Amino acid sequence: MNQISRCQFHFKEPLSAHTSIKIGGPASIFVVPQSIDTLLCCIQQLGFLSPRIIGNGTNVIAPDEGIDCVIKTSQLTSTVVKDNAIESECGTPLRNLCKLALENELQGLEFAWGIPGTIGGAVVMNAGAFGSQMSEIVEEVLTFDGENIFVLKGDALRFSYRSSVFREKGWLVLKVKIRLKHGIKENIRDRMRRIMKQRFESQPLDFPSAGSVFKRPTETFYVGKAIEDLGLKGHAIGGAEISKKHAGFIINRGGATAEDVKRLISCIQQKVYTHFGVLLEPEVVLW
Repeated sequence: MNQISRCQFHFKEPLSAHTSIKIGGPASIFVVPQSIDTLLCCIQQLGFLSPRIIGNGTNVIAPDEGIDCVIKTSQLTSTVVKDNAIESECGTPLRNLCKLALENELQGLEFAWGIPGTIGGAVVMNAGAFGSQMSEIVEEVLTFDGENIFVLKGDALRFSYRSSVFREKGWLVLKVKIRLKHGIKENIRDRMRRIMKQRFESQPLDFPSAGSVFKRPTETFYVGKAIEDLGLKGHAIGGAEISKKHAGFIINRGGATAEDVKRLISCIQQKVYTHFGVLLEPEVVLW
């Protein structure tokens, strides 16, 4: 219990303050561990509440009625650079790692510039953009399966499109080691600028959202285009709206609830299936 006493505890904490789409009712107990040891202690001591783990909450739709217990990893950001590798705790924001890679003239992480999540969440969902994904640079992951701590690497990580062994089994990412390549600093910076420019031009970054709502079912089926072809851009339920800028995003245009988003997701799935015979699978995590 000495470890758990070092955590920050909050009660009836609104999850709308901890999700990028600004949705979610209160967490009865909201805990912010200060180290991996305290994180593990919290999980063990609060296990009877089935705590949810959250990083930056960038792809989470939290329930309107709230949840019993949430543990946030935002303080777990210790990072070490050695040669062309970076080892980081799970709560480190990707933007921080991208800046660190740039400072150390390491290339290969530029695709993640502008992804608002943490390294832990990025590994769990094998986050990717602009033709690259986490599986290409992750060397090993320190893992907790609820009972044991161990290192996974290579095929044991079971990376696939927007998935991994961590998403399949619900295992926890504690630390991640990524392997990059030495590059020219100005070239790395230029690619990061081009990527961010493309994000601003194509994504609704001026509204709260949880990122891309659906996985791409096949390489040749573009979800945003399919939704747009159905005339659904701008379609809204309550405060949730299919973005007019990119139909693959659902935005919170003001006062949206989790139920609004879920109904809109269901509406899209039904219409896409009716017209294209394709069942869309959510990329966002519905709590």
